[in-house]
Amino acid sequence: MADLHIQINRDEGGIAGQIAAELREGVRLGRLVPGTRLPATRDLAADLQVSRGVVVEAYEQLVAEGFLVSRVGAGTEVAALGAVRSALPGPVADGGVYGPYHGHRATSPDLGHFPRERWLAAVRHVLATVPSDALDYGDPGGVPELREELAGYLRRVRAADVHPDNLVVVGGVAQGLSLALHVLAPRGGLRLIVEDPTSRRQVPLLERAGARLVPVPVGCDGLVAGDMKGEAALVTPAHQYPTGVVLSPARRAALMEWAGAGDRMILEDDYDAEFRYDRDPVGCLQGLAPDRVILTGSVSKSLAPGLRLGWVAAPAHLAGAIRRARSELDLGSPVIEQYALARFLRTGGYDKHLRRMRREYRRRRDALVRALAEELPEIRVRGIQAGLHVYLDLPDGWDELRVVHAAQSLGLSAEPVGPMRFSPGPPAVVLGFARVPVHQAGEAVRGLKVRMSGHSME
Repeated sequence: MADLHIQINRDEGGIAGQIAAELREGVRLGRLVPGTRLPATRDLAADLQVSRGVVVEAYEQLVAEGFLVSRVGAGTEVAALGAVRSALPGPVADGGVYGPYHGHRATSPDLGHFPRERWLAAVRHVLATVPSDALDYGDPGGVPELREELAGYLRRVRAADVHPDNLVVVGGVAQGLSLALHVLAPRGGLRLIVEDPTSRRQVPLLERAGARLVPVPVGCDGLVAGDMKGEAALVTPAHQYPTGVVLSPARRAALMEWAGAGDRMILEDDYDAEFRYDRDPVGCLQGLAPDRVILTGSVSKSLAPGLRLGWVAAPAHLAGAIRRARSELDLGSPVIEQYALARFLRTGGYDKHLRRMRREYRRRRDALVRALAEELPEIRVRGIQAGLHVYLDLPDGWDELRVVHAAQSLGLSAEPVGPMRFSPGPPAVVLGFARVPVHQAGEAVRGLKVRMSGHSME
């Protein structure tokens, strides 16, 4: 059993986050190798002279992130994945927080709440019932059962105008967008309107697909659809990333008019549509103009990113071409997982999971927003009506990187907005709340306040 040398600063608060950060760093740097057994939570708490609950929180966070594994009767040990993670760029490596970061993000769900038992039951049912031929090479557009269930779900929940034949199952929104751009402009050069700011992870993907990006500002009502010079537009109307704004009815109408007037296409990333808290449901754009909109979505936020299951709903004249492009790329998605998701949808397990997580994420959001208002009232909090993150407008002169580093040192997931902008803008930070338990939010924000106080922001 490892003898852990963990340093904590009791004056800074956020003790659980500090313990998690120390252990995380030990795994990344190779001090804690895969298979290393950690002390029991009670023993480590006694060594550090903290409450056992604090150590339990730290362990649970690292189990959720994949650094540790915990088994009943076998204790807690460093996961085999830790050896891989130690070679990956961390949040301040390979170009700093501006560089690529594989793993936990500010938009990641709480993977500790993945419905393992129900998903396992669905997989067992699939393996016990599907014929052997179903495991052969199938339709690259996806198994018919899943496309049927997805079409019904999207019509019912997202007010989409979708037929199973127009759906293509893909490995996530990223692949769906790549395939759509390949079909729209097989030789590249498509001028694609993108939101400013936008996800920095999507930019290389879009450019690799041959798109020439044309940034358009996002205001309080969403994309400012004025004189947009492009053949297509990529938007996140349900909950724009990173600002969190919802595309207003007037902006929706203007965007639809722009598309119809110039024979243009809209790529709709149905981002964060499942998790809404303080507003009525907002239907997808695709339901308004199914011949002008390519709808993309996935289960990455609702279930887990690692499932790599998503979909593209395209107009009839494009759906076949997208299916062919998928076939030419990699022959389709894993079959067993597709059948399992189809059963999960059909039996109501997916809806039940979403309702449960919507309640839990709302509680976590409320706790974080309340703590920010009490401890750091100079920070303006926006984009809280839906999703898994909040958008923090920082006071003039504050440094985004300093805030991000302080938050990450406390176990919070944060990203600077600066790299997401095409044009300069005021300082802001995206802060995730999905993995911040209600009872931990106040302590984490107080720790952030202590770390930021007394420091020059410039």
